[in-house]
Amino acid sequence: MIGDRIVLTLWVGGLWGIGYLAVPVLFATLGDRVLAGEVAGTLFRIINGLGLVCGGLLLLSMLSTAGAAGMRSWRGGVIVAMMAVAAVILFILQPQMAALKAEAAAAGAELAPAFGRLHGISSVLYLIASVLGLWLVAAGPRGREG
Repeated sequence: MIGDRIVLTLWVGGLWGIGYLAVPVLFATLGDRVLAGEVAGTLFRIINGLGLVCGGLLLLSMLSTAGAAGMRSWRGGVIVAMMAVAAVILFILQPQMAALKAEAAAAGAELAPAFGRLHGISSVLYLIASVLGLWLVAAGPRGREG
């Protein structure tokens, strides 16, 4: 379906555009790393929220066209995995990182080790979602079963 391709393109293009173009440019051009991090965090919240919406739309479309069998296909599994990554980043990791930043700012504490660990986990998960999305795009609109 053309709508599915547009939704998938929006989601995957957003993942790649934000994660591997916009955010690195922010850190390279803004003199204030804290500001760059705040803007990057906002962009990641937006793209992960968008991912949940896009993934939900794709699953609904799959359910309406292929029924439960479509949901059990490899494409359905990949979409669910990508949505799970978006949810973990959006609802678990990003709030924990924001809490660490607030705690460090209030207490003048060092947040680098704990923040770095959460950031590393988030980065790996984001890369996994990005590659899975690229795989879906490369497979084409119907996907290649097998």
